[in-house]
Amino acid sequence: MAFFFDKDIEKTEMDSRSSRKVLAHGRDLMACHLYYEAGGTGLPHTHMNTQITTILSGRFEFTLSGDTAVLTSGDSVYIPSGAEHSIACLEKGELIDVFTPEREDFI
Repeated sequence: MAFFFDKDIEKTEMDSRSSRKVLAHGRDLMACHLYYEAGGTGLPHTHMNTQITTILSGRFEFTLSGDTAVLTSGDSVYIPSGAEHSIACLEKGELIDVFTPEREDFI
């Protein structure tokens, strides 16, 4: 399938303060729209996928391989395969994650 319509994509709750929609995806690439309430977190983790995260709105404290920065609307981060990273939502917001290859655990 080449077209993915937002109205047809259900949100999946990640925890009580965060949810996501898996947007366009295929074996080699995928995009997700994430929604965070203040206080929401993504605990430290690694995965084999290369990832780019772009902040659409809000404020997020992002830690990548021990370095921490506060990201806001328009900021982005490149996460190499295997790099430990985490996120804490400081102010309600949304972001887009792009992964290569597709995260099979999200589908």
